[in-house]
Amino acid sequence: MLVVVTGGSGSGKSAFAEETVLSFGEARRIYIATMQAFDEESHRRIRRHRHMRAGKGFETVERYTALDELVLPKGSVVLLECMSNLVANEMFREDGFHPEVAEEIILGVKNLLDQAEHVVIVTNEIFSDGVLYEGESEKYKEQLGQINCNLAEMADRVVEVVYGIPVWHKGGEEK
Repeated sequence: MLVVVTGGSGSGKSAFAEETVLSFGEARRIYIATMQAFDEESHRRIRRHRHMRAGKGFETVERYTALDELVLPKGSVVLLECMSNLVANEMFREDGFHPEVAEEIILGVKNLLDQAEHVVIVTNEIFSDGVLYEGESEKYKEQLGQINCNLAEMADRVVEVVYGIPVWHKGGEEK
């Protein structure tokens, strides 16, 4: 099963995604962390997320690129946090700017789905600010938007979270 959890920054989507993973019952829980720590703000966010999932039985796998090469325990429950960071990591690599990453990332998600019993993916809703960006930033939004659309089509459930409350969903029962 694929569940996609979306929402704005600080919406509560991460906590909701963790609870969704827990709702699948006893299983080997894998947390795929995609955020690279470049500054104090990213270190703070990483510490907050580690604290949030403490004691919940997650094994953390730090994976910043190449989901298609990741090998996971069969039948595990996977939480990927988050797609927005993964897209940035794939696009803005040390060897330069890579403007077309959507297809590669979707292949990586399919790799996770082939191995895991359930996959929960957190992604950001960054498209409603009404601002047009230029160059690489606009290309990033385009790629993330394409990936989010593909994920929504593939997903068994899509849930938008606002202030910790699921306000919209596709598929499944509302919690």
